[in-house]
Amino acid sequence: MVQLLISTGEVSGDLQGSLLIQALKAEALGRGIDLEILALGGPRMAAAGAELIADTSPLGAIGLWEAVPLILPTLQLQAKVDFFLRQRLPDAVVLIDYVGANVRLGRSLRKQNPSLPIAYYIAPQEWAWRFGEGKPTHLLDFVDHILAIFPAEAEFYAARGVDVTWVGHPLLDSFQELPEQPISLTLLGLDPEAPVLLLVPASRPQELHYLMPPLARAAALLQQRYPGLQVLVPASLQQFEQPLTRALVEANVRNGRVVPATETDSVRRLLVAAADLAIGKSGTVNLELALQGAPQLVGYRVGRATAFIAKHLLRFQVEHISPVNLLLKERLVPELLQDQFTANALADLAQPFFEADSPERKAMLHGYSRLRAVLGKPGATTRAAQAIFDLVIR
Repeated sequence: MVQLLISTGEVSGDLQGSLLIQALKAEALGRGIDLEILALGGPRMAAAGAELIADTSPLGAIGLWEAVPLILPTLQLQAKVDFFLRQRLPDAVVLIDYVGANVRLGRSLRKQNPSLPIAYYIAPQEWAWRFGEGKPTHLLDFVDHILAIFPAEAEFYAARGVDVTWVGHPLLDSFQELPEQPISLTLLGLDPEAPVLLLVPASRPQELHYLMPPLARAAALLQQRYPGLQVLVPASLQQFEQPLTRALVEANVRNGRVVPATETDSVRRLLVAAADLAIGKSGTVNLELALQGAPQLVGYRVGRATAFIAKHLLRFQVEHISPVNLLLKERLVPELLQDQFTANALADLAQPFFEADSPERKAMLHGYSRLRAVLGKPGATTRAAQAIFDLVIR
């Protein structure tokens, strides 16, 4: 019996964790290994067959003050997890993204058992952003192996003495057969003669507050220019559905639809295929949009206090916020940050992308064609699962 602990948080981590669990089960079956998986994650990981110690999917926050309401729930969860793991220490640990909580957990487990194998899959993107002088974070203190999803990530950690395996990006496994726009419009019950705008505002609660209002107002402005414009907003969590709907109503968005969280996963590719343009937050969703060939605009905003501290005290630096731009090392996808992230600016940038032959649209779609080569080859989760078992069984 091999017992693994997989730890992650937020909606995206839960999704990636569920895909890894499926690959781990298949690898265990092929090796004739009896496998048990414990998880800090969400409902997708539980559905994939993990024993869920705690649901961490609602606990994501970006920003200093934004995280304050989550301090007590996080401390309570940490106490619960610490107690559980003192009773049932696993044979190995796999950390996925969720840097703050996972760094704390990794350090705690390393102190508890210095020989415990610990791997990090989808590690913090230190190769892309820096605090202060750009010193590495605390991963070097406790991680045995990093399963890198980006070539630059692999180079970054290998240069700092960490054992690294570049497995490629797991999204490639999900984007081999893609729906076409006409079929997607029909299946979603949309008007094939009217343009479609997809808004992707939030996987964390505070993003509803900072990102959704300007996105909704931008959609309303675009509907003045394109009266038949259809607006789709997938909800990543059930508790987001009412705030998203309220934001559309308050902005006077007509013909808008919030897709319930229970349906989002099953129609995700259809939503992207149907969209003439997507506007949303930075993150993995930018890669999903690019791999499906959907033009996009990207933005992000946090509270003013958080932004001031990050810029002036922590000296946070980043060349690009979209993974697409980071990987291509160019500003292919327009980005708007903080005070630039306004409804008027978004609407003005968006307009050319509703024209099929516009230079802006053609240039972006051409740039997407170079992205797959940077992401590696399909089979990332399988390679990750193999590396994890090789770490455990030496």
